[in-house]
Amino acid sequence: MTKDVKALLKPVEKLRSRSSSKSARKAKSAVFTEGVVPLFLTAKTQEIFHCVTDYDVTEEKPCKLIKKEFIIDDMKSRAAVSDFHPYKRPIMDYQGEELLVVYDVNSKYGENFYMTLNEMMKIIILQSFQIAPDQEEAKGTEGIIETERRTWIDLGSASEIEQEKFEEAATKIKFKISCPRRRFGAPVTLDDRNDAEMKDSYVECASYQDKNFSIRILERSVGVQAVSMLQEGSTQTKWTYPRNACTQYTPREFTAEEKEEIMKSEGLANFITSVALRCESALQQNEVMDVFYDDWKGLSEDDGTFGGKTDSHLKEYQSFTDMQNSQGKRISHIEWHPVILGLVAVSIVDGITMEGRINSTSRMLHSHSYILFWNFSDPIHPQIMLEAPDDIYSFQFCPTDPNIVAGSCLNGQVVLWDINEFAERLQGHPAATESDAHKSNLLPELDSARSFRVPTARHCAVSSIENGHKSMTTDLCWLPDHFELTKFGFPCENADGMCVQLVTCSPDCTVLFWDIRQPNSTALSMQDKRKIEKELQNPKGVPNTFKHLDLHWKPIHKVTLPKIEASGEYSPMRMSMREKCTDRVNEKAQLHLLKGKGENTEYSAKDVPSTRIPTILTDISTSLFIGTEDGEIIYVNWQVEKDMDTGKMTTPKPTHCYLVHDGPVNTMQRSPFFHNIILTVGGWTIAIWREGATLGPLLHSACSAKRCTTGHWSLTRPGVFIIGKEDGNIDIWDLLEKTHEPSQTQNISSVPISCIKPCIVSQKQHLLAVSDDFGTLHILEVPWSLRYPFNQERSTVEGYFDREVKRLDYFETRKIRRAEMKKEGHMTSQEPTIGAKTMGQMEEEMRKEYSVYLTDEKKAIFAQLGKT
Repeated sequence: MTKDVKALLKPVEKLRSRSSSKSARKAKSAVFTEGVVPLFLTAKTQEIFHCVTDYDVTEEKPCKLIKKEFIIDDMKSRAAVSDFHPYKRPIMDYQGEELLVVYDVNSKYGENFYMTLNEMMKIIILQSFQIAPDQEEAKGTEGIIETERRTWIDLGSASEIEQEKFEEAATKIKFKISCPRRRFGAPVTLDDRNDAEMKDSYVECASYQDKNFSIRILERSVGVQAVSMLQEGSTQTKWTYPRNACTQYTPREFTAEEKEEIMKSEGLANFITSVALRCESALQQNEVMDVFYDDWKGLSEDDGTFGGKTDSHLKEYQSFTDMQNSQGKRISHIEWHPVILGLVAVSIVDGITMEGRINSTSRMLHSHSYILFWNFSDPIHPQIMLEAPDDIYSFQFCPTDPNIVAGSCLNGQVVLWDINEFAERLQGHPAATESDAHKSNLLPELDSARSFRVPTARHCAVSSIENGHKSMTTDLCWLPDHFELTKFGFPCENADGMCVQLVTCSPDCTVLFWDIRQPNSTALSMQDKRKIEKELQNPKGVPNTFKHLDLHWKPIHKVTLPKIEASGEYSPMRMSMREKCTDRVNEKAQLHLLKGKGENTEYSAKDVPSTRIPTILTDISTSLFIGTEDGEIIYVNWQVEKDMDTGKMTTPKPTHCYLVHDGPVNTMQRSPFFHNIILTVGGWTIAIWREGATLGPLLHSACSAKRCTTGHWSLTRPGVFIIGKEDGNIDIWDLLEKTHEPSQTQNISSVPISCIKPCIVSQKQHLLAVSDDFGTLHILEVPWSLRYPFNQERSTVEGYFDREVKRLDYFETRKIRRAEMKKEGHMTSQEPTIGAKTMGQMEEEMRKEYSVYLTDEKKAIFAQLGKT
């Protein structure tokens, strides 16, 4: 032990010499002034670190050593919610392996705990709470501990204490038994006598009720223990004579003659006749119910969360709002980062009408539009902001390269950003964050110093206005990594395995396909070549990733949407394709995120499909589900075909069109469990479709009181989806519980809900991002009942969809049959009845029908057994 530590321990040794341990602790607490900070630990934090007050830590044993790595993991997982977050920097600089946390009983430092932040103070506090040797000897020899006596103060319970006090009776009965002295020590002689012959040989002391001792029972304490009834049983088994046993391991088979003789024998025929009914009954029972299903496994459900299973309400976890950039605006789109957990991006747009937007065009000043990146570690300031030329209505991270972001603008342009420069900052590395020298308590708009600056990233490339959409771009999505399109819309093999193409739609009645690689030089016009020759260097801080596309980026394929029967075209708002990315996308995204600063992918050096001979893929679905501005759902193929009249290559007309919604379609999303199931939201109704079922929606809700603004499927439960309303409520639909109305409704905001996006943080924590028209992003925690699927829920929901398809087919068949009957005249003229059937005739017909049913059932069972 060093001299400094001994010098610090001197006052502690003096305090140990005192007799009273309680007064000594009060005196020792005066030493702990340097290196001790107050710390408030919630009940949840106490359970995590096993320091529950009055259970793990008490007044006699208040100390608890916690490993530094456990505290750092808690700050990383819970961020600002962690109780250790205010002392993040001192804890990171602490040199020891364990930190000392002490239970502050009297709240000397103002909180329920205090924590040491240097090694010397930790040693002092640990030494001070140990019992001194001289006190142990005194306790062992004397066994008496001096305590401070206090005067009892009556607070109103004296009368009750007097009633419960036991007092002896005033008079006592005394008995005195004496014996003559001569009998002391005399020998005793014992003999037998008959009590019937001798008088007064015995005295009977019969019990009787004494009136002097009749006590009235005022209170009775009774203990009852409920135990299960014990039951014992036994049986007598027949004992057999033990003998040697043998096992046959080689089967014995009959010869062909013996088999033929047995098959023709009368005994086998009688046996089959006697057991046929029982075998049929057993086979029917096996078809009705699986007898091998483990019922105990079905009853058990794993509850690995702090909340109860009965809790079904969404809880507010955190909210984000930027008072400077999102004031007076609404959030149009939400996206969680595909790799970094807890990072969410939102796009903000002006919440004004078309008339107000026309009036604002005359203004000289135009405010920029941004995409804000929020992190749970800082709910006030965004991590970064992506600057856009106009309002962004939809954006997506590239599935294979999360540093690339594509967005669709109000003016019809498509924008690309490269955020590789801010990758370390978004991951929360200390080196990437700004200096903590300035820590003002003022809001950003009130702080005159304005030392905190949110980094802003400008777009790398923007599409050409002349060759893009003529109206606002409402939806955007990346094509999967396993195929790409040619200029005629044919899918071909993607050799690189990178997502390099995307598709957009707009109410200008077109769907456009874009490629982010270097376009073919022969496909460029002279005007575009002059632009490339005269292009200047990008401003400082803007990467050159997509410099080959800026201002002259054109779509590679265009799909028009002419109406099926009438003249005109459909105006799409939302779209959905069946093809999904492969399972390797996560690995590719992680690889791109781990790249160093400045190591961008050379998209300009990659080939486009037109520069080589493509390998056409025939197993790729080339159809799109599209929701229009008029509430229609259409199904169209994007491949071009040759027109038989003109001989030109044009896109075909949509194959199906359904007018279901009474307003613009704002949501079209496929189920994460069934790729052929689509949820659509528009106007005041919602609908569920199945790709391939051409007779209409499987589920079509009734008109609600408020307009539906958005919707999203649950990521873990196949039968649950969430709908946002214009009154600030969200409806939670559970198809296992109800199919005609939502299972529950919960209020989130006082203004319309604009977007919903769920995220799985861990197995025990699922989050739901909900935005409104005030520009506020609400992060809600999904309860156990909405994230944990029931047993066989997926198969049950799939069975429900199959039954709905059969229902549609049945009604369509009935409709055709009734039309045929009406055409033949059977529906208008009724033939007169010849006579009523008797009861015997009706019973005979029912008996024949039942026998036919049994025969068909037997055939179906045997056919099923033959397949299995």
